[in-house]
Amino acid sequence: MADFVKGLLLSILSQKCYDEYFLNYNFLDVPCFKSTLSKALGIGIIAGSILVKVPQILKILGSKSAEGINVYGVYLELFAITANFSYSYVMNFPFSAWGEGTFLAIQTAIIAALVLHYGGNSLKAATFLAVYVGLVSTLVSGYTPKDVLWSMQAINVPIIVIAKAIQIITNYKNGSTGQLSAVTCALLFGGSIARIFTSIQETGDSIIILTYCVSTATNAALVLQLFWYWNVKTTTTKNKKKKKRT
Repeated sequence: MADFVKGLLLSILSQKCYDEYFLNYNFLDVPCFKSTLSKALGIGIIAGSILVKVPQILKILGSKSAEGINVYGVYLELFAITANFSYSYVMNFPFSAWGEGTFLAIQTAIIAALVLHYGGNSLKAATFLAVYVGLVSTLVSGYTPKDVLWSMQAINVPIIVIAKAIQIITNYKNGSTGQLSAVTCALLFGGSIARIFTSIQETGDSIIILTYCVSTATNAALVLQLFWYWNVKTTTTKNKKKKKRT
């Protein structure tokens, strides 16, 4: 039992920090505190990412509509997520530093397919998923040069800005956030803030850190729009219900 508990703790703590905490009883070691906090946040982010976009998927399925969601913005976001986890995987960064990318990619790909499907093009949706699976397999296979993956990660910064800007502009033009999920946007915003800290601690890669800083700023803009258009959304929903009754 003691060995099991120790193994569990070592999945979060380094051997050095384990010794500091449980052999030397030094619970005030700052480097170990930062390292442990980073690991714990990373694991928490990964656990949360398993369901982070499920509210968005369920909202689309429930309404049988992807109204207000710009598919090109989703494509660009998917590229950014894919480039990030492919680069991190090949560079052998700790899974706790990028693991959520795998779950976010799966869910974002599903959202893109649903937007295409409810846009009246089911064949295109199926083709898109097949092509995406093939592309990811190629990127993480080890045959893609690291320079290419680094370049993909580097252009993530402008791509994230463009992807979110497309959605922000779409919301502005529509005067509402449409089928965007407030829960999903809030979780993505919180996750990107935490990832700035974990990236500094676990990777030290400046391009990864910059990517999450930009992601935090753009996610914040979407969250602000959700609050700004909240009453508009509520009023529109009430009007639709009244029309159905009449």
